[in-house]
Amino acid sequence: RGGGGGFRGRGDGGRGRGRGGGGGRGGDRGGSGMKPRGGGRGGGRGRGGGRGGMKGGSKVVVEPHRHEGVFVAKGKEDALVTKNMVPGEAVYNEKRIAVQNEDGTKVEYRVWNPFRSKLAAAILGGVDNIWIKPGAKVLYLGAASGTTVSHVSDVVGPNGVVYAVEFSHRSGRDLVNMAKKRTNVIPIIEDARHPAKYRMLVGMVDVIFSDVAQPDQVCFLCIFATLFLIQEILENKHFYLLN
Repeated sequence: RGGGGGFRGRGDGGRGRGRGGGGGRGGDRGGSGMKPRGGGRGGGRGRGGGRGGMKGGSKVVVEPHRHEGVFVAKGKEDALVTKNMVPGEAVYNEKRIAVQNEDGTKVEYRVWNPFRSKLAAAILGGVDNIWIKPGAKVLYLGAASGTTVSHVSDVVGPNGVVYAVEFSHRSGRDLVNMAKKRTNVIPIIEDARHPAKYRMLVGMVDVIFSDVAQPDQVCFLCIFATLFLIQEILENKHFYLLN
């Protein structure tokens, strides 16, 4: 091995050059030998280009959804998206899409995963109205770590506000960290079933969104409606219960 006329390894380089050499382990294996799929780790990825979902070669067109503040990204695969209120930042490692406008400015959108969010699943399922729109004030019960809350934050925008109530301190830490960069999110680490404990922190709202796993949550939701919903909205019953 390694000399002229000796056994040659796989490819032109052979194994006989010693570890770390041109054809040894850790080096380029045998010149014209087999190459790793996709150019090796960290290189260009096979399907769809690099990480980031719809970025890359395929052109993506973003169109408004019928629900105000929600958008649809149309490319190789369609996706529900919201306009990122904090460009460059992901909340739960979701895919992000940068789209260039006609005036040269770039807008970043975040893919809204319906397998991680009941509200996104409801929208894709054809729900008639979500009542959450730009400028709205939302009371979100059962915020968890803030996955859906972050998208609601995108939808209501800088002129809206999301009061996010979560009882678990572990999930609450993630929620608070997310809210540090999203000024329209007010995290409240408290038991949602006891509104008297945080009543003074929450103003009157346009929408109540409840995602609390309690058998009697309908009863609580009616109480919340009388406490927090604006009167004219209360008459129209703009609140959501997801289970």
